[in-house]
Amino acid sequence: MKPFRIGSGAGYSGDRIDPAQDLAERGELDALVFECLAERTIALAQLRRANDPKLGYDPLLRDRMRAVLRPCVRQGVRIITNMGAANPLAAGEAIVQVARELKLARLRVAVVTGDDVLAWMLEHDVPLIDSGESVRSLDGRLISANAYLGAEALLPALQSGADVVVTGRVADPALFLAPLMHHFGWKADDWQRMGQGIAVGHLLECAAQVSGGYIADPGFLDIPRLHDVGFPLAEVQEDGTCVITKLAGTGGRVDRLTCTAQLLYELEDPARYLQPDVIADFSAVRLGEAGADRVEVRGATGHPRPSQLKVTLGYREGYIGEGQISYAGPGARARGRLALDILEERLRRLGLSALERRAELIGVNAMHGPALGAECEPYEVRVRLALRTPTRAEAELVGQEVEALYLNGPGGGGGVTQSVREVVAAASALIPREAVRTDCRILEL
Repeated sequence: MKPFRIGSGAGYSGDRIDPAQDLAERGELDALVFECLAERTIALAQLRRANDPKLGYDPLLRDRMRAVLRPCVRQGVRIITNMGAANPLAAGEAIVQVARELKLARLRVAVVTGDDVLAWMLEHDVPLIDSGESVRSLDGRLISANAYLGAEALLPALQSGADVVVTGRVADPALFLAPLMHHFGWKADDWQRMGQGIAVGHLLECAAQVSGGYIADPGFLDIPRLHDVGFPLAEVQEDGTCVITKLAGTGGRVDRLTCTAQLLYELEDPARYLQPDVIADFSAVRLGEAGADRVEVRGATGHPRPSQLKVTLGYREGYIGEGQISYAGPGARARGRLALDILEERLRRLGLSALERRAELIGVNAMHGPALGAECEPYEVRVRLALRTPTRAEAELVGQEVEALYLNGPGGGGGVTQSVREVVAAASALIPREAVRTDCRILEL
């Protein structure tokens, strides 16, 4: 059986579009996967949906589909994506609309739902992971609750012959595992192949991270032409072994180092990578150079899947008010420090000094704090004050106080910016598998 070629079209919601279009046009793919959800993305999407019931899916969905639908349909490349976010059905309808715009003759879109478990969560009090509290502690603030679906939830959509499969929260590697299971006929309890399929998905899920974007460090690890970095693809064999590569002529690089960095990304225990479909074991994975920009991956395995599913809960947690101002030239650091001292006293006078905050000099100590702050005298610094507040009105005071430094603070300040944003925080919990009911709806052009 010839290898199954599967490409990564996105590693996050705001990722570049042109590398995915390149894959669609000349990648000779069987499937193209767009992985676009982070921990809080669905909660933010739920807020957008609350303002407009027709929204709630990925903001770049239409643009991505305009770029890749025509070549994918022409060459028989199946598209699989979680860009449905908080509103998969609206996303499916938007994809059909784009197909009409492109004057495609036909298109079948499968919409997979069931990850939204907010109603179940509101009726059941379960512990939150790592906090010692329970879901009840979020009463009145809970926005969303989405379970991480596995590859099995996508199989009915793939079996329907859909050209595009769109869903909400699915475990990232499962988006890649599902088409492999469907194509090769892998059984859900074939733990070795499940583990190897998760390895494929984990290596591809962050797109250009595995083709050089994750490790670029000029003078130490030089990566060519990152402005035109190629998104990766995998050539997967029936036994799950694969070669990670990218298209000829694209920037970046794929080698043992880039693949090792991505393989270890976000892994707490390489021998127990918990996924809805399998507990993957990467401890015996072997990576071998198989030519220029080609790395063979073998040795992953797995163990029976967990009995519960992880749920990400999004909830409101106040506001962040922020203000920034710049100082340059001789004494810039001292003037920036004085500005922060002034702001500290102003917060005390306003009764806000006990609130959580960040007060820092960008260019000196913003990244690693005062212990590792730069010892040299910088030519320029940017003061940043950010405060977490329970109300928007209090958050607005932060930017106002920073702006007041124009006339009431150190000399030579400029470039003030102010912002206020609502904080949408994320928590996690575990729920029984039987609490989740998935469904597949077909839309056709």
